[in-house]
Amino acid sequence: MDAPTFEELIAEGEAVPVEGWDFSWFEGRATEARPSWGYARGMARRLARAEAALDIQTGGGEVLHSAPALPLLTVATEGWPPNVARATALLGPRGVAVVASPEDAPLPFADGAFDLVTSRHPVRTHWAEIARVLRPGGTYYSQQVGQESVFELAEYFLGPLPEEAYRARDPEEARAAARAAGLDVVDLRAERLRMEFHDVAAVVHFLRKVIWIVPGFTTADHLPRLRALHERISARGPFAAHSSRFLIEARKPAHA
Repeated sequence: MDAPTFEELIAEGEAVPVEGWDFSWFEGRATEARPSWGYARGMARRLARAEAALDIQTGGGEVLHSAPALPLLTVATEGWPPNVARATALLGPRGVAVVASPEDAPLPFADGAFDLVTSRHPVRTHWAEIARVLRPGGTYYSQQVGQESVFELAEYFLGPLPEEAYRARDPEEARAAARAAGLDVVDLRAERLRMEFHDVAAVVHFLRKVIWIVPGFTTADHLPRLRALHERISARGPFAAHSSRFLIEARKPAHA
């Protein structure tokens, strides 16, 4: 069978739905090493011990749904309407209430409502709100995008990024922000992880799905660079980049 043409690969990458955080479509087309700490497993262990849990920016609910056991009171928030619908369909049968809440809005919950708050790859962490909704002794557990994540791909399309972009998402800034909100940071780890894109369709789908890498990405705007990338992958093999992740766990003092 002949290899797909550039035009066929572009069309395929544009056709794949981008709702939720299911990355199974990339199987055989792109790879990304996983952090050593195993966020989903750590989240599941904490959920099994919790009484009331909140998952912030749950996406399509896939990570929360992967936990074998959930507290009797489990709530998730999400700001993007297609993901709200997806998460409700997935999590509703398990008794999880999915609340449509904009990412920058205050959390629509009472003070001290939860003993566990989780979030995988939040756009931004609202530390004061997290501290407010946590019970004394409660825990915030989160995996976040770190510094210079997938910058190789971003700079391929955009050129050199500004210096402030290289300083953003510093794990130590997250530590300082957590402390400023009155939380004690009990774990902070960071890793840089290799990614490979095996065809240009995978690049197109990734940039449509992970919208902050190349903001406003469209194939029409970047067609010459996509064609050059297709030719590069065909001649030299996968395009390599590196994701950056950090794990942070913080607790609200029991006497708070």
